[in-house]
Amino acid sequence: MKRSGRGSRTGNQKGHAGISITRFALTYLALMGSFFLLIGLKPVQNVIDLNGIYTNGVVFATAKLLGIAGIPCTPHGSLIQLPAIALDVKFGCNGLEAVMIYSVAIVAYPSSWRKKMAGILAGFVVLQIVNVLRIAALAYSGVHFRSLFEYLHIYVAQGMMIAVSLALFFVYLTYAGSDRAASA
Repeated sequence: MKRSGRGSRTGNQKGHAGISITRFALTYLALMGSFFLLIGLKPVQNVIDLNGIYTNGVVFATAKLLGIAGIPCTPHGSLIQLPAIALDVKFGCNGLEAVMIYSVAIVAYPSSWRKKMAGILAGFVVLQIVNVLRIAALAYSGVHFRSLFEYLHIYVAQGMMIAVSLALFFVYLTYAGSDRAASA
């Protein structure tokens, strides 16, 4: 039995979509692996410690925000010393992992480089703001609600950045797909 043109196009579109998803997944995994190697290898860290530089910037910004909020604190490298607690901001807590997850997804997604750069820049800014507010909220809870700190840190704050990254990527998909929708 012969298929109509419409059925064969649908079949081709499904096949093409499967290839695109596979390509996206493989590109994403390869880029994430490369970034984790770049950040984690000691020889690279000896030349430039991207994670350390990033962490120090996040700690500095968070300490400034806490100071504005009237919470006395002192930043020391990856540490924020508060009256009742010291926060040690490490990889996974500094927001770099969320930035990597988001940025690599954008690079792996098929769209123009102009849109990719705009998406990465906008997402980076949003993720930085959310992350500094998240760490400041954890610091506030450590000072004023010590009994809730561990719960908030483990069950709320850790997954929050990943969820925000995913939500931002969905917003980016709408933005990146606007060219396709306009041309259809």
